[in-house]
Amino acid sequence: MAHSTGFEAPDFYGIDELLTEEQKLVRASMRAFVNREISPIIEECAQRGAFPKSLARKFGEMGAFGPTLPTEYGGGGLDAISYGLMMQEIERGDSGMRSCVSVQSSLVMWPIYAYGSDEQKRRFLPRLATGELLGCFGLTEPDHGSNPAGMQTSFVEHDDYYLLNGSKLWITNAPVADVAVVWAKNEQGRVRGLLVERGMDGFSTPEIHGKWSLRASATGELVFQDVKVPKENLLPGADGMKGPLRCLDQARYGIAWGVVGAAMDCYDSARRYALERQQFGKPIASFQLVQKKLAEMLTEITKAQLICWRLGVLKNEGKATTAQISLAKRSNVEMALNVAREARQIHGAMGISGEYPIMRHLMNLESVVTYEGTHDIHLLILGNEITGIPAFK
Repeated sequence: MAHSTGFEAPDFYGIDELLTEEQKLVRASMRAFVNREISPIIEECAQRGAFPKSLARKFGEMGAFGPTLPTEYGGGGLDAISYGLMMQEIERGDSGMRSCVSVQSSLVMWPIYAYGSDEQKRRFLPRLATGELLGCFGLTEPDHGSNPAGMQTSFVEHDDYYLLNGSKLWITNAPVADVAVVWAKNEQGRVRGLLVERGMDGFSTPEIHGKWSLRASATGELVFQDVKVPKENLLPGADGMKGPLRCLDQARYGIAWGVVGAAMDCYDSARRYALERQQFGKPIASFQLVQKKLAEMLTEITKAQLICWRLGVLKNEGKATTAQISLAKRSNVEMALNVAREARQIHGAMGISGEYPIMRHLMNLESVVTYEGTHDIHLLILGNEITGIPAFK
């Protein structure tokens, strides 16, 4: 593949000097992994619309699942910046692969760690960490996306189980998941988390086909028809909408870093293509308008890298707020989309070909700009923070 060789990461402001040796080592090993395991196969997977399930165990071996969780549960005990750098490298490979890892780490392992019983942690986390089990996160419903509190999925208490009914839509990993962290309302209307396991009667995970985006990611529905969930599968530590929303903070943090990787890949490919491609007797890199595009890409990537690094420092200190994470997710995804579009133009007709990663990144990012809080919802989160007035209703 033309694009998988010789990737050079832009670092115009010397941010590497702010990283620890461990952080750089984590990034280097994940970069090598992506070059070896993802880049050679991902284009074909995306063209076929197939999720490379064999990567799950390999991600586990690399420590990509739950890298910030304690080692006693199979996690990596790493800091937030190391996690961010991992997401950056994986999304340089493909947003769908980063989605798979983000969901497993931030939306499945993290809530079990943060809200689960000791028994739940011991039972699920080590096997999720190795990739033996894959998980998914059931919050979004067919009629409730940006307003998750309106969810209709609900459960009723019986002697030794809960009876769960409802459905979830647009769920990453659903078709391949062994366990689903499902958010549903109890009889009092309180949102609680349940661990629903593959094989429970009445639980099915139909796959969504015909996507133009995240084609190498497995996306589906979660359908619950009188599913009997054992009482020990209720997450004891989560009560109310704060539970799922705190999970989303973890995942959005990873997205803010991840999309920088996608932008870097597009920029690097465009820079090299512009130097090689000849028109009017000279490389197109010698034309002012092409240089303008490359200069603006580098500027925007540099700003996004600084946002990520500072947010990572705040997260390590336990100070990163929901609104700060929203700013980073929204701003960096928009940046990556713009970089991908400009890169597509620099590549000309080759920009739509599978020989280059540009169109795949561009289509993937059209999902990333919407999931885990749409572009507009993140604006409103910031607006609420600025004014103290929620504009959601």
